[in-house]
Amino acid sequence: MSSRAPNDGPRLLSLDLWHTLLYLDPEAEETYMRAQVDLAVSVLSEARLAVGSAPVAPDGLRSVFEAVYAGAVAASQEGRSVPPPDQIAEAGARTGRVPEPQEYVDRLCALVARTPFQPAPGAVAVLRGLRNDGWAVAVISNTVGEPGEAFRPVLRRMGFEPLVDVLVFSDEHPWTKPAPEIFGEALDQVGADPLRAVHVGDGWVDIEGARRARLRAGILYTGLQHYGQMYRRLFLPPGWSEPPTPYRFRSWPELPGLLRTIL
Repeated sequence: MSSRAPNDGPRLLSLDLWHTLLYLDPEAEETYMRAQVDLAVSVLSEARLAVGSAPVAPDGLRSVFEAVYAGAVAASQEGRSVPPPDQIAEAGARTGRVPEPQEYVDRLCALVARTPFQPAPGAVAVLRGLRNDGWAVAVISNTVGEPGEAFRPVLRRMGFEPLVDVLVFSDEHPWTKPAPEIFGEALDQVGADPLRAVHVGDGWVDIEGARRARLRAGILYTGLQHYGQMYRRLFLPPGWSEPPTPYRFRSWPELPGLLRTIL
């Protein structure tokens, strides 16, 4: 991480992606996540059989992939990245199939491209103002179900691209939030000290990650905390509650005033 003095260097605002910068309505999110599983099953079904392996029915392929995907989500909660190519390869190994990981990635990118993601209301205008006020901006995202590269054109289409200095997608690194290393990647790229940085996100990994990385603050965004059933089951297990932080906001126009009280 940077060794700059706390009062030196840029101020960094890092942001979660899902349910912070962009979102889907709950029903559309459920459809999208189901489509991810359907796509994986299709890739596995079309893959050649390993020598000596017996065919597995589609329902069996689905069950195996869902277990692998759930394991990747669990690993992400611990700060470990299991990217989509590794997931499809593991599902193939468990079912005697030899899928092409790049084909899976390419088809996931196509799925993201045709999915009607929406920008968080007010986010573009607020970020434009913060950039004009001297803030550097990073996106730090746990990309478990899809490759981060798929979201670059989405962010460009929504108008975020010129407002973001650094994109850190977990599938491109060994770590996920809440590991401090993934926050350190953004800090190092910008040249910011942790005490000159705050992170905004909608979940536990965001607030806990900011704490572990010793950022100035973790801020909880509650404005898009409406989730599809599958997302809720995987990422918000029973007993989940909002992470403890004194800083939170519901509407993007509230953020600049909150930041002024922190830095």
